[in-house]
Amino acid sequence: MHYFSLEDINNLKHLYKINLINSCSGFKSANLIGTKSKDGIENVAVFSSVTHVGSNPPILGFICRPTTVTRDTYTNIKETGFYTINHIQESNFKEAHHTSAKYNSIISEFDKTELQSEYKNDSFAPFVKDAPIQLEMKYLGEYQIKENDTILVLGKIQGLYINQDIMTEDGFINLSDANVATINGLDGYAFPKLKERLAYQRPK
Repeated sequence: MHYFSLEDINNLKHLYKINLINSCSGFKSANLIGTKSKDGIENVAVFSSVTHVGSNPPILGFICRPTTVTRDTYTNIKETGFYTINHIQESNFKEAHHTSAKYNSIISEFDKTELQSEYKNDSFAPFVKDAPIQLEMKYLGEYQIKENDTILVLGKIQGLYINQDIMTEDGFINLSDANVATINGLDGYAFPKLKERLAYQRPK
């Protein structure tokens, strides 16, 4: 195996280093976060850091990079309190990836891609149309991570829309049946297939 000491990592060229460190943690979630500004401008952006925080209450978190530059998603959430999380799938991953481009705040990524917004049950923030799983979220709070100046944003699920054909009787969502994407590093997209569900484990 190739070994990298911390000193080696610190001395790597910038692009090599961010590819290496972004890949070494394993596959990550692939989601589009939809927001709308207080002026009514829609925004949608790809995130690979959405994670489960708790089930009761139902809380999800995601990491926002330092706000030393404009972060429309973060700004919109802070100003309005609402956002959506939408799963990326094989049919739209290239369009989803393009939302990482840095557009001016007055430009909606929905207008620059083939992604379409939609609203359900008087939701404030836009969902991504045809996403197999769509979550309506309300901002709860945030935690500053002082070690690298990032922000952990926490939100509570207000509503959950799931394609019926990927749900099982016990509440399990079979993501592979919807060809849901996962992200390897910064720009690698994969579409995993479920191999097997294992029973709850107890000591032998």
